[in-house]
Amino acid sequence: MRSCSKALWASSTLIALLLTSCGGGSKPAPEADFSLSATPTTVTLLPGGTGQQISINAAPVNGFASMVSVAITGLPSGVTAQPSMLTLSPGTVQTIALTASATAPTGSVMLTLTATSGMLSHTAAVTATISPAPDFTLTLSPTSLSITAGATGSPVSIIANPQNSFTSTVAIAIAGLPTGVTATPSTLTLSPGTAQSTTLAAAPTAVATTSTVTFTGTSGHLTHSTPLALTVQAAPTPSAPDVTTYHYNIARDGLNAQETILTQSNVNSTQFGKIGFDAVDGKVDAEPLYLANVTINGRPRNVLYVATEHSSVYAFDADTTAQLWKTSVLGSAETTSDDHGCSQITPEIGVTATPVIDRKQGQNGTLFTVGMSKDATGAYHQRLHALDITTGAEITGSPTEITATYPGTGDNTQNGNVVFDPAQYAERAALLLLNGNIYMGWTSHCDLGLYTSWVMAYSESTLQPTQLLNLTPNGHEGSIWMSGGGIAADSQGNIYLLDANGTFDTTLDANGFPTKGDYGNAMVKLSTTGKLAVVDYFDMYNTESESNEDLDLGSGGPLLLPDQADANGIVHHLIVGAGKDKNIYLADRDNLGKFNPATDPMDSNIYQQLTGAMAGLVYSTPAYFNGVLYYAADGDNLKAFPLINAQMALSPSSQTTIKFPHPGPTPSISANGTQNGIVWALESSLTSPGVLHAYDPANLAHEFYNSNQAANARDAFGNGNKFITPMIVNGKVYVGTQNGVAIFGLLPATPQPAFATPQHFAPHPPATQQ
Repeated sequence: MRSCSKALWASSTLIALLLTSCGGGSKPAPEADFSLSATPTTVTLLPGGTGQQISINAAPVNGFASMVSVAITGLPSGVTAQPSMLTLSPGTVQTIALTASATAPTGSVMLTLTATSGMLSHTAAVTATISPAPDFTLTLSPTSLSITAGATGSPVSIIANPQNSFTSTVAIAIAGLPTGVTATPSTLTLSPGTAQSTTLAAAPTAVATTSTVTFTGTSGHLTHSTPLALTVQAAPTPSAPDVTTYHYNIARDGLNAQETILTQSNVNSTQFGKIGFDAVDGKVDAEPLYLANVTINGRPRNVLYVATEHSSVYAFDADTTAQLWKTSVLGSAETTSDDHGCSQITPEIGVTATPVIDRKQGQNGTLFTVGMSKDATGAYHQRLHALDITTGAEITGSPTEITATYPGTGDNTQNGNVVFDPAQYAERAALLLLNGNIYMGWTSHCDLGLYTSWVMAYSESTLQPTQLLNLTPNGHEGSIWMSGGGIAADSQGNIYLLDANGTFDTTLDANGFPTKGDYGNAMVKLSTTGKLAVVDYFDMYNTESESNEDLDLGSGGPLLLPDQADANGIVHHLIVGAGKDKNIYLADRDNLGKFNPATDPMDSNIYQQLTGAMAGLVYSTPAYFNGVLYYAADGDNLKAFPLINAQMALSPSSQTTIKFPHPGPTPSISANGTQNGIVWALESSLTSPGVLHAYDPANLAHEFYNSNQAANARDAFGNGNKFITPMIVNGKVYVGTQNGVAIFGLLPATPQPAFATPQHFAPHPPATQQ
């Protein structure tokens, strides 16, 4: 049996080999299939950004022709596939869009694409990286800033730093600026990586404070902010005064008691002299004015304001003499006025009166001035102008044409009203600012033509007329000129002036007032409460003859004295004035005296009269210092009259050794409190060289300096300009001339005190004054 089995195995093996070697069998057919591919195999997704496309292909193998379903797995939170399922035809590419939401977490994940068809299944892998979105950050430099009120701070630089390929622009808004602080520019548009700047400035009225200013950048849905720590500091407390009105204050006392630089020891020809000249386009008849610490062109400056008869107003840097701005107050196609055949203001009339400044009016402070002009038709104009002190630009509503009518039968009457003819007048008396009103008085051209006595008030805020009075409404003449002096005011709101030759009604009513309201050649007190009205006056016994002889009181200007106590301790409120009759009139402001025609004794109705105290006609305003009045006249010495027990000395305690030529000086006084007083006076004849003098107030015979002392005409400043008042402030003396302002001060070799940032000087008399 075993041998038989072996034989059978051998036989079958042999048969199989034979069959194989003879090709007797065949291979099975390959199965149909597909391969799966995904392109690209890596993608980067940006949160909130545009989706990325993945191309999916089921490539047929061995004639594969069935449909293939594709699913994607492994999607992290915030990432979506669209569509989430595919059905592929073999060999036909389709796409899936992968998108990451704005909140999708960053990182890399492996996504699996699984394709199935019947029993067949294949996968492909895609690596998805969720990258941070493009963004930006903001950087400020500096991050903290300090600004002084009235000044401009350093530029603040801001940059949008790009992140993650950020390329969009960024809009910057600024919020949280305190009141009075502005940013220029106020908005910015940044390109990524490029810095821009804005500059913060604080108005003079800005209040000291600390605050957080927020800079916010926006680009599409992206928003980022960064803070700036801002400190606004109060303006520095100064030591030098502003000079905002004629003769320093509305009492017109001519005293600057805050002069700390010029002293009796350094005002001499070795240490003191002419140090500059501000050239202008016409005569300077108005007294220059001065403001300390005015922000112009981005920084605080001390500024000198100058008005000319060519109808220009200038602002000069008082420390460098650089011109900061210039404004013409002429209208379109207009010229300055001609002189109307009168030599008093010649050859042209533009701005004659000293302007007045209110630092608190308007956005930056306002200078008010009156200009006369002539248009192409030959018509004349008088206008009130309000100029921004920092730019010279007319403020809103400026200028105002000055017109007026007043009930009466006097000169230039029409239909029962006296009419103000702008051609017939000039505004010579310095402007007065009182309780929000600008007061002006009007003079004639010599004594020519038909004119009367006008006092007008205009609102400083609206530039519209508020009050009006004519002091000779039923007569003639009575101009208000006072040789350029100013209408004065007391702390009770009353104003005072000296009227020129004109009609005075010697017939009085029961209260002692002229029955027709004519006050020519009088010292007048006006109430400004409600309607402008005469509440008191003084006129000399011989007023009619003085007016007829042109010996008017109104050639001089008034000065309101500080309270004076007599020997019994009774306090008197006094006013002093003088004119062409050479008398000095000291009146009680509470009872001016009115009119008494009696001649024996004459003028017994006035508080005190110094008959013939001056040797010449008075074309000036006096000055007052340490209990002494300083008076000058045409062709006379400058004289010092002490006041003792509320009475003027009958003769001067001292006088200068020289007599001053026409028209005689209006003195000004500088002092540091009651010390280091200096009396300044000008020889200002139009036809001879002007001379500046400085005197010892305790003894006018002691001269500290005059501008002729230095060799080689070092301090010469040309011919004089009549009715000029020297203005002294912050170590300098300013003198108006026929073509500019001469500047006197300590010479460069002289050591000077450190510059003190100046402060505002109130233009009002002491609170106790009435």
